[in-house]
Amino acid sequence: MKVAVLGGTGAFGSALGRRLVEAGTEIIVGSRDPERAAETAAEVGAARGVANVDAVAGVDLAVLSVDASAALPTAFELADALGQTPLLSVASELRILAGSALPGPDPLSLAERIQQLLPQVPVVAGLHSLAASTLAKGRAEGDALVCGDDDMAKAAALELAQALVTGRAFDAGPLASARALEGMTAVIVNLNRRYRGHAGLDIVGL
Repeated sequence: MKVAVLGGTGAFGSALGRRLVEAGTEIIVGSRDPERAAETAAEVGAARGVANVDAVAGVDLAVLSVDASAALPTAFELADALGQTPLLSVASELRILAGSALPGPDPLSLAERIQQLLPQVPVVAGLHSLAASTLAKGRAEGDALVCGDDDMAKAAALELAQALVTGRAFDAGPLASARALEGMTAVIVNLNRRYRGHAGLDIVGL
């Protein structure tokens, strides 16, 4: 599988790229800054680093690993370049109130809003329980969840997710489930702050 990691010079994107390269996936690092993309690509062992718009050409899956605040504008900028290439949204929109992380105010998930913005693109969501700091050290302990409305796009995202965790990658249902997955990020952030740990997910009984 050939994967573009958009925003691949950030903490999550670079850690993601490194793990996928180790798993034998061909990675293209994308960034608004092509020079930084090339530098990061060399560091993680990716095939090349280029501008985001060039990174999505000919790939099987694009991972939108930019910050939540940049997710919608970045997706909009790449609409024509993406065409019908599946897009995996991994960001969660959070707000901090009285020292606690809360889900964002919009009733729709960030992934659903990206899908509304790009109706021709099969958008899937996942990896919300995986932290950049954890992936930077190796595969994350536990399981990963992916959701989406397009079966082929979801299958590609599940294959990618399986390479990142020691456990299993699970199909968590339609894209509307991203509301719960993104909200789960807030729960994990609060757990990590309270218990000073690196919480993940283990799905039992399946």
